[in-house]
Amino acid sequence: MRDGGTSHRRGRRASALLTVVMGFPLLTGLVAVPASAAPAAPAQDPGTGSRSATVAITELDPTVPGEDDTVSIRGTVTNEGSSPIVDSSVAARQGVLLPGRSAIDESLSRTGWDEAADGAIVRGYGQDIGTVEPGMSRTFALDVPVAELALGSDGVYQVAVGLTGQREDARWDQVLGVGRTVLPWQPGGEAAEEQTRLTMLWPLISSTHLTSQTGADEEQTPAFRDDSLLGEISPGGRLDQLVTLGADLPVTWVIDPDLLASVDAMTEPYQVYSGDDLVNGDGQDEARAWLGRLQDAVEGNEVIALPFGDPDLASLAHQGKDVLGALGQLSTATQTAGVTVETVLDVQASTDYAWPVEGAIDPSIVEVATSAGADRVIARSDSLRPGDSLTYTPSAVRPIGGGTTALVADARLSGLFEGDMTRAGSVSQARQQFLAQTLAITRQDPGNERSIVVAPQRMPTAAQAQAMAQAVTALRDDADWIAFAELSDAASAEPDANANTRVPDGDAYPEELRRQELPTSAFQSMRETQRTLEDFQVILTEPDRVVTPVGNAIRREMSTSWRGREDGAEEYRATVQSGLVALTERVHLIQKSDITLSGRSATIPVTVQNNLVQDVQNMELHLVSSRTLGLEVSEPQVIRISGGHSQSVKFSADARANGRTFLEARLYVDGKPYGEAMRFEASVTSIVPEVMMVIAGGLLLVVLAGIRMYTQRKRASGDGEDPRADGDAPAGETGPDTGGNTAGTSSRSEKLGSDE
Repeated sequence: MRDGGTSHRRGRRASALLTVVMGFPLLTGLVAVPASAAPAAPAQDPGTGSRSATVAITELDPTVPGEDDTVSIRGTVTNEGSSPIVDSSVAARQGVLLPGRSAIDESLSRTGWDEAADGAIVRGYGQDIGTVEPGMSRTFALDVPVAELALGSDGVYQVAVGLTGQREDARWDQVLGVGRTVLPWQPGGEAAEEQTRLTMLWPLISSTHLTSQTGADEEQTPAFRDDSLLGEISPGGRLDQLVTLGADLPVTWVIDPDLLASVDAMTEPYQVYSGDDLVNGDGQDEARAWLGRLQDAVEGNEVIALPFGDPDLASLAHQGKDVLGALGQLSTATQTAGVTVETVLDVQASTDYAWPVEGAIDPSIVEVATSAGADRVIARSDSLRPGDSLTYTPSAVRPIGGGTTALVADARLSGLFEGDMTRAGSVSQARQQFLAQTLAITRQDPGNERSIVVAPQRMPTAAQAQAMAQAVTALRDDADWIAFAELSDAASAEPDANANTRVPDGDAYPEELRRQELPTSAFQSMRETQRTLEDFQVILTEPDRVVTPVGNAIRREMSTSWRGREDGAEEYRATVQSGLVALTERVHLIQKSDITLSGRSATIPVTVQNNLVQDVQNMELHLVSSRTLGLEVSEPQVIRISGGHSQSVKFSADARANGRTFLEARLYVDGKPYGEAMRFEASVTSIVPEVMMVIAGGLLLVVLAGIRMYTQRKRASGDGEDPRADGDAPAGETGPDTGGNTAGTSSRSEKLGSDE
């Protein structure tokens, strides 16, 4: 607003201030020079000199002014020092042309005040602030005609707001603080002849929420780790904001299919862990509403489907690719992606793109990223630099060899919204930079139409999403130097022959990102879980009930969202493995007590319990004796057991000797042991009392017969008879008296045998 009756007093104070700072009053009319050409301001401690106060510009309207507009500048002044600020006022300063993108960066990062770099004061449009106590803030609102800003030719201008006044401990007029923003300036109101094509990626990605638990009931009720996903999709939540805001923007949607599958699971009965207990979830209405809004939002827009679970490609390339089966998990995740998006949203999604974390690439990452079928990699310009010889920002598309294309997102634009966007000043600054940087790109090489890509952070907060939406809206509505395009358009654009296409070596990969990678042990754990799953599914008659949820959980273990959450990632992997093992243990042998076997043969029953809700098959039950010579058991038996039932399998056993023996029962699948062995003891008493009496009687007869034969021979020997006269002569010999004795001997032998 105008100063009215106080303008004369403030004008005198401003003149005195300039005399103190510059030494020459005539310098108040100094022509504005580019920030890059200005001398550096002397370093000052925070809270002193021109850093006594923070001046934050919280709003600038219009964002891209015309020649006849009045620019409204809103903001706050905060006293950062230990002494009160008195007799102070704020005023805008004339625009300073910034010749390029680096000058924009330098302007907004500079602290302190410099007359040459910050422009001359705009007189007559300031505002008194008065006294500001230490640590306190005051707001201001300035309305400055564009003509007073002294904007010249088209381009990007720095516009500053300075606080002038005194401190109680330094009673002279001085600049106590300055805030800066940038203003795109392209008057005329007609569409620019030269436009830059811009692709804005709009990521819809979340962390891992679903467990591998399938539920013990027939419906397979899904279980969630916590209730955080409901908060994200509820009105005002992060994912709700992304969908609501993105619906009205010219963006390309980049979606993790796992998020869709998780929200879709919430549309039916589900459970949530509350501590160690499972409680019923109640977010069905919110889930259905969110999916409905998302379907409407993506209609007619390009949708990119990341591999299921958003696998960490860099971790896989650097830590996991040599672990057996790890690359296969990425391939399955890619195959699952398109099907999931089409099933849930009823739209066709492209699976041709891979997006490494923060767009950082090296040869191994590119190799892994393309191993599952993707032939386009979303990189970032701070990884794949354009080359020192270029004085302009080249198009995003870069052929990097092997039939692979890199879409190189602009690092400056992509990182603008990563800070704290809960403050109005940060939002305004990010929006103005977004506009200014795109104008600077367009003006770098007139006549060279280029295509740029913006790839923001993977999981923006609700505040960051709102800041991005404001910037894209302003660009769409006010920036005639930009034409929006889909990612596929950027990929099919003509590559710049002068742009760098060399993928940086592995040594150039950022160390900070490398420290956040999943360790090799994580991929080894995934392999162990996969092996357990493969062994288990052989016995299942409905394998999809287990293979799908557990397989998806294994792929979630590779998620990029685990970066910086090592303990949580390890806990999740352990939970998936232990949950699967618990499922396998639902098919088990029931422990037998020790048994006694009576008789030469017996039947030994072994019971198998199936506590799954589906039948099991393809299993063999083996029973082995530790004394195979004392107790012989029949061959293994193939079994099939209905869900929720047990089955008693009978083995025949042959006892050959009394005594104790140990028996071991064990299930086998494809020749490999399944579960734990079950051992029990068997006492063999195969000769029972009745049998013993018969055997004893037989032995007694044998003994008596032997005694009788011995007595007869003794008697015959005493009478002078040949002891072999009773038929004991060797074959081929004839006793002295053979007539009729042979028949008698034969008759006696048959009688003896009959007794026995």
